[in-house]
Amino acid sequence: MKTDGQVTRTFEHDGDTEQRILDAAHAVFLRRGTAGARMQEIAKEAGVNQALLHYYFRSKEKLAEAVFQRVARGFMPPVIQVLASDLPLEEKVERVVELEIDNLARSPLLPAYLISEMHHDPDRARQFLQAATGLVPEQVRPRVFDTLRRQIDERVRAGTMRSIAPEQFAMSLLSLCIFPFAARAMMMLLTGTDQKGFERLMARRRKELPSFFLGALRP
Repeated sequence: MKTDGQVTRTFEHDGDTEQRILDAAHAVFLRRGTAGARMQEIAKEAGVNQALLHYYFRSKEKLAEAVFQRVARGFMPPVIQVLASDLPLEEKVERVVELEIDNLARSPLLPAYLISEMHHDPDRARQFLQAATGLVPEQVRPRVFDTLRRQIDERVRAGTMRSIAPEQFAMSLLSLCIFPFAARAMMMLLTGTDQKGFERLMARRRKELPSFFLGALRP
Protein backbone atom coordinates (compact mmCIF):
# COMPACT_ATOMS: atom_id res chain seq x y z
CA MET A 1 0.00 0.00 0.00
CA LYS A 2 1.21 3.47 -0.78
CA THR A 3 -0.50 6.67 0.26
CA ASP A 4 -0.06 9.77 -1.89
CA GLY A 5 -2.19 12.57 -0.43
CA GLN A 6 -5.74 11.17 -0.27
CA VAL A 7 -5.08 8.47 -2.87
CA THR A 8 -4.23 4.94 -1.78
CA ARG A 9 -2.35 2.93 -4.37
CA THR A 10 -1.69 -0.80 -4.42
CA PHE A 11 1.32 -2.10 -6.34
CA GLU A 12 2.14 -5.67 -7.22
CA HIS A 13 5.80 -6.45 -6.64
CA ASP A 14 7.50 -7.05 -9.95
CA GLY A 15 11.13 -8.13 -10.28
CA ASP A 16 11.58 -6.51 -13.68
CA THR A 17 10.39 -3.14 -12.39
CA GLU A 18 12.63 -3.38 -9.35
CA GLN A 19 15.62 -4.19 -11.55
CA ARG A 20 14.79 -1.31 -13.90
CA ILE A 21 14.66 1.09 -10.97
CA LEU A 22 17.98 -0.20 -9.64
CA ASP A 23 19.59 0.12 -13.07
CA ALA A 24 18.31 3.69 -13.38
CA ALA A 25 19.49 4.57 -9.88
CA HIS A 26 22.89 3.08 -10.64
CA ALA A 27 23.23 5.34 -13.68
CA VAL A 28 22.02 8.47 -11.88
CA PHE A 29 24.08 7.97 -8.70
CA LEU A 30 27.25 7.41 -10.72
CA ARG A 31 26.47 10.46 -12.86
CA ARG A 32 25.44 12.81 -10.05
CA GLY A 33 26.83 11.29 -6.88
CA THR A 34 24.62 10.44 -3.93
CA ALA A 35 24.29 14.05 -2.81
CA GLY A 36 23.35 15.33 -6.27
CA ALA A 37 21.01 12.51 -7.29
CA ARG A 38 17.28 13.23 -7.24
CA MET A 39 14.48 10.69 -6.99
CA GLN A 40 12.60 12.51 -9.76
CA GLU A 41 15.52 11.96 -12.16
CA ILE A 42 15.77 8.30 -11.17
CA ALA A 43 12.03 7.81 -11.74
CA LYS A 44 12.28 9.46 -15.16
CA GLU A 45 15.28 7.32 -16.11
CA ALA A 46 13.43 4.17 -15.03
CA GLY A 47 10.19 5.20 -16.74
CA VAL A 48 8.15 4.96 -13.53
CA ASN A 49 6.56 7.40 -11.08
CA GLN A 50 8.15 8.31 -7.76
CA ALA A 51 5.55 6.35 -5.83
CA LEU A 52 7.00 3.14 -7.28
CA LEU A 53 10.50 4.14 -6.20
CA HIS A 54 9.30 4.49 -2.62
CA TYR A 55 7.34 1.25 -2.86
CA TYR A 56 10.41 -0.78 -3.82
CA PHE A 57 13.15 1.04 -1.92
CA ARG A 58 11.34 3.22 0.68
CA SER A 59 13.80 6.13 0.56
CA LYS A 60 16.68 7.66 -1.35
CA GLU A 61 19.05 6.44 1.37
CA LYS A 62 17.97 2.80 0.92
CA LEU A 63 18.23 3.12 -2.85
CA ALA A 64 21.70 4.66 -2.52
CA GLU A 65 22.76 1.79 -0.29
CA ALA A 66 21.47 -0.77 -2.79
CA VAL A 67 23.50 0.90 -5.56
CA PHE A 68 26.63 1.08 -3.37
CA GLN A 69 26.36 -2.62 -2.51
CA ARG A 70 25.86 -3.49 -6.16
CA VAL A 71 28.91 -1.45 -7.22
CA ALA A 72 31.06 -3.07 -4.53
CA ARG A 73 30.06 -6.62 -5.49
CA GLY A 74 30.79 -5.97 -9.15
CA PHE A 75 34.06 -4.10 -8.81
CA MET A 76 36.52 -5.73 -6.41
CA PRO A 77 35.91 -9.48 -5.86
CA PRO A 78 37.55 -10.70 -9.10
CA VAL A 79 40.60 -8.50 -8.50
CA ILE A 80 41.00 -9.66 -4.90
CA GLN A 81 40.63 -13.28 -6.00
CA VAL A 82 43.40 -12.85 -8.56
CA LEU A 83 45.78 -11.07 -6.17
CA ALA A 84 45.23 -13.68 -3.44
CA SER A 85 45.63 -16.62 -5.82
CA ASP A 86 48.74 -18.70 -6.56
CA LEU A 87 48.88 -17.54 -10.18
CA PRO A 88 52.38 -16.43 -11.26
CA LEU A 89 53.00 -12.72 -10.68
CA GLU A 90 53.15 -11.99 -14.42
CA GLU A 91 49.75 -13.57 -14.94
CA LYS A 92 48.33 -11.75 -11.92
CA VAL A 93 49.41 -8.40 -13.34
CA GLU A 94 47.93 -9.19 -16.75
CA ARG A 95 44.63 -10.38 -15.26
CA VAL A 96 44.26 -7.40 -12.90
CA VAL A 97 44.91 -4.94 -15.74
CA GLU A 98 42.37 -6.72 -17.95
CA LEU A 99 39.74 -6.86 -15.23
CA GLU A 100 40.14 -3.27 -14.10
CA ILE A 101 40.36 -1.60 -17.50
CA ASP A 102 37.56 -3.70 -19.01
CA ASN A 103 35.29 -2.97 -16.03
CA LEU A 104 36.06 0.74 -16.00
CA ALA A 105 35.71 1.04 -19.78
CA ARG A 106 32.13 -0.16 -19.33
CA SER A 107 31.56 2.19 -16.39
CA PRO A 108 34.04 5.11 -16.60
CA LEU A 109 32.19 7.17 -13.95
CA LEU A 110 32.76 4.49 -11.32
CA PRO A 111 36.05 5.80 -9.82
CA ALA A 112 34.72 9.33 -9.34
CA TYR A 113 31.58 7.92 -7.68
CA LEU A 114 33.56 5.76 -5.26
CA ILE A 115 36.02 8.53 -4.42
CA SER A 116 33.13 10.89 -3.71
CA GLU A 117 31.34 8.34 -1.52
CA MET A 118 34.44 7.60 0.53
CA HIS A 119 35.41 11.26 0.80
CA HIS A 120 32.06 12.24 2.29
CA ASP A 121 31.88 9.16 4.54
CA PRO A 122 35.21 7.48 5.41
CA ASP A 123 33.34 4.45 6.80
CA ARG A 124 32.29 3.75 3.21
CA ALA A 125 35.73 2.22 2.55
CA ARG A 126 35.18 -0.51 5.13
CA GLN A 127 31.58 -0.97 3.98
CA PHE A 128 32.77 -1.24 0.39
CA LEU A 129 35.29 -3.98 1.14
CA GLN A 130 32.83 -5.92 3.29
CA ALA A 131 30.11 -5.68 0.64
CA ALA A 132 32.57 -6.73 -2.05
CA THR A 133 34.03 -9.75 -0.26
CA GLY A 134 31.77 -10.64 2.65
CA LEU A 135 34.86 -10.26 4.85
CA VAL A 136 36.20 -7.52 7.09
CA PRO A 137 39.44 -5.81 5.97
CA GLU A 138 41.41 -7.63 8.67
CA GLN A 139 40.49 -10.91 6.94
CA VAL A 140 41.18 -9.69 3.41
CA ARG A 141 44.61 -8.17 3.99
CA PRO A 142 46.52 -11.37 4.89
CA ARG A 143 44.91 -13.30 2.03
CA VAL A 144 46.21 -10.78 -0.48
CA PHE A 145 49.46 -9.48 0.98
CA ASP A 146 50.87 -12.70 2.48
CA THR A 147 50.62 -14.38 -0.91
CA LEU A 148 52.11 -11.40 -2.75
CA ARG A 149 54.93 -11.12 -0.18
CA ARG A 150 55.87 -14.78 -0.64
CA GLN A 151 55.88 -14.51 -4.44
CA ILE A 152 57.84 -11.26 -4.46
CA ASP A 153 60.42 -12.63 -2.00
CA GLU A 154 60.92 -15.68 -4.25
CA ARG A 155 61.60 -13.42 -7.24
CA VAL A 156 63.96 -11.20 -5.25
CA ARG A 157 65.98 -14.23 -4.09
CA ALA A 158 66.15 -15.45 -7.68
CA GLY A 159 67.45 -12.04 -8.74
CA THR A 160 64.61 -11.41 -11.22
CA MET A 161 62.80 -8.65 -9.32
CA ARG A 162 63.83 -5.79 -7.10
CA SER A 163 62.39 -5.70 -3.59
CA ILE A 164 59.01 -4.02 -3.16
CA ALA A 165 56.48 -4.18 -0.34
CA PRO A 166 53.37 -6.14 -1.37
CA GLU A 167 51.19 -3.20 -0.34
CA GLN A 168 53.12 -0.94 -2.72
CA PHE A 169 52.92 -3.56 -5.47
CA ALA A 170 49.12 -3.76 -5.23
CA MET A 171 48.63 -0.02 -4.72
CA SER A 172 50.77 0.92 -7.72
CA LEU A 173 49.15 -1.65 -9.99
CA LEU A 174 45.59 -0.63 -9.13
CA SER A 175 46.41 3.08 -9.31
CA LEU A 176 47.86 2.75 -12.81
CA CYS A 177 44.62 1.13 -13.92
CA ILE A 178 42.16 3.43 -12.16
CA PHE A 179 43.69 6.90 -12.35
CA PRO A 180 43.10 7.57 -16.08
CA PHE A 181 39.38 6.93 -15.54
CA ALA A 182 39.24 8.94 -12.30
CA ALA A 183 40.84 11.88 -14.15
CA ARG A 184 39.18 11.11 -17.49
CA ALA A 185 38.23 14.71 -18.36
CA MET A 186 41.75 15.94 -17.66
CA MET A 187 43.32 13.05 -19.59
CA MET A 188 41.10 13.73 -22.58
CA LEU A 189 42.05 17.41 -22.50
CA LEU A 190 45.79 16.75 -22.16
CA THR A 191 45.84 14.13 -24.92
CA GLY A 192 43.50 16.06 -27.20
CA THR A 193 41.09 13.15 -27.57
CA ASP A 194 37.34 12.77 -27.62
CA GLN A 195 35.46 9.89 -25.96
CA LYS A 196 36.26 7.48 -28.81
CA GLY A 197 39.89 8.52 -28.68
CA PHE A 198 40.01 7.95 -24.93
CA GLU A 199 38.56 4.47 -25.44
CA ARG A 200 41.32 3.70 -27.94
CA LEU A 201 43.93 4.97 -25.49
CA MET A 202 42.59 2.67 -22.79
CA ALA A 203 42.48 -0.31 -25.15
CA ARG A 204 46.15 0.29 -25.94
CA ARG A 205 46.93 0.78 -22.23
CA ARG A 206 45.32 -2.59 -21.50
CA LYS A 207 47.91 -4.23 -23.76
CA GLU A 208 50.95 -2.17 -22.78
CA LEU A 209 50.56 -1.64 -19.03
CA PRO A 210 51.51 -5.17 -17.83
CA SER A 211 54.93 -5.07 -19.50
CA PHE A 212 55.46 -1.47 -18.34
CA PHE A 213 54.64 -2.36 -14.73
CA LEU A 214 56.69 -5.56 -14.66
CA GLY A 215 59.61 -3.87 -16.43
CA ALA A 216 59.76 -1.24 -13.68
CA LEU A 217 60.31 -4.03 -11.13
CA ARG A 218 63.27 -5.63 -12.82
CA PRO A 219 66.52 -5.31 -10.83
